[in-house]
Amino acid sequence: MKVGVLSVQGAFAEMEAYWRSQGANVFEIRQRSDLERGLDLLALPGGESTVQGKLLKDLGLFASLKERIDGGLPVFAVCAGLILLAEKIEDDPTVWFGSLPVAVRRNAYGRQLGSFRTVGDFDGTPGVPMTFIRAPAITAVSPEAKVLSVFNGQPTAVRWRNVTAFTWHPELNAGGLRPI
Repeated sequence: MKVGVLSVQGAFAEMEAYWRSQGANVFEIRQRSDLERGLDLLALPGGESTVQGKLLKDLGLFASLKERIDGGLPVFAVCAGLILLAEKIEDDPTVWFGSLPVAVRRNAYGRQLGSFRTVGDFDGTPGVPMTFIRAPAITAVSPEAKVLSVFNGQPTAVRWRNVTAFTWHPELNAGGLRPI
């Protein structure tokens, strides 16, 4: 499997290491020509969603990625990647890809110092480690989307069509998780 990791800002190195540990052929997406390599899955890492979104547009990557996502390219998105995909960001009129029928709220679990780890169920698998770092909250989910994990009554991972998105960071947990 060829995994293209968005590598313009954020925790892309951790995302690359994660997918390599899953046996994927991984490459960085930094400019439009990187998309010519072809990819089977797009990985959107954590980081700062506003900066990532702006860089996607400035580098000419946005339109091509949106077309691919909306055309069915599998996507694995974490934290900021989830925000980029959301149809609605609370208290912000910005919509980036708008390809995932959820609403999100930035930094809902606190600032960097409020980061934490817990264990929960993921898609029926108990005992999955979950690392939350300045995580967004999913505040609304379309009935068409499948909620994959919940923390304190709030959805923390969802799947809709070709997109799997997390508020937490499965790429940071030893042993990993095979989400797709």
